[in-house]
Amino acid sequence: MNNHILPFAEEGAKIRLMFEDEASFGRINDISRCWAPDGIRPVVPYQMVREYRQVYGAVDPITGDRTFMVTPTCNTEWTNAFLSEVSKDLGKDYALLCLDCASWHKSKGLRIPENIRLFHLLPSTPEMNPIEQVWPEVRREFKNKLYKTLGNLVDKLCDKLNSITNKQVKSITGRTWIKSMF
Repeated sequence: MNNHILPFAEEGAKIRLMFEDEASFGRINDISRCWAPDGIRPVVPYQMVREYRQVYGAVDPITGDRTFMVTPTCNTEWTNAFLSEVSKDLGKDYALLCLDCASWHKSKGLRIPENIRLFHLLPSTPEMNPIEQVWPEVRREFKNKLYKTLGNLVDKLCDKLNSITNKQVKSITGRTWIKSMF
């Protein structure tokens, strides 16, 4: 049966279920609640600079493995680059990669690596994609903070993405229905 599904796969290759999504991070800061002593109203800095970067992410809720890529925009070219990185990270494994219906996910110019198969969620169902819960965890680092340059923001974003552990990914994305399949 393994030869029928993965005729090109190496011995011991696994089929992995992964989830992909993109998120935008920018210099318009997110003002949120913060602690202050009774009787003191906190002062929170605010800026409205319209500079952004996109983060592509793919996670495996079973192993906690993840791939992130910070890009200037989301389009077919960057999706191809990201899929190539995911493919490299998979090694000899094979991924069923679940993603939304963004136009760049269905583009005719999309180059899908041999060890990845895409399947799309129904439109307007982000709750079906567990990686959607990873973004709030990343965004917590950016609340009530200002960044002088886009480079500073990207540096902090990369630090945060690199600090996410397999255990955290499994905790955030490991839903019962996914775990029961593997």
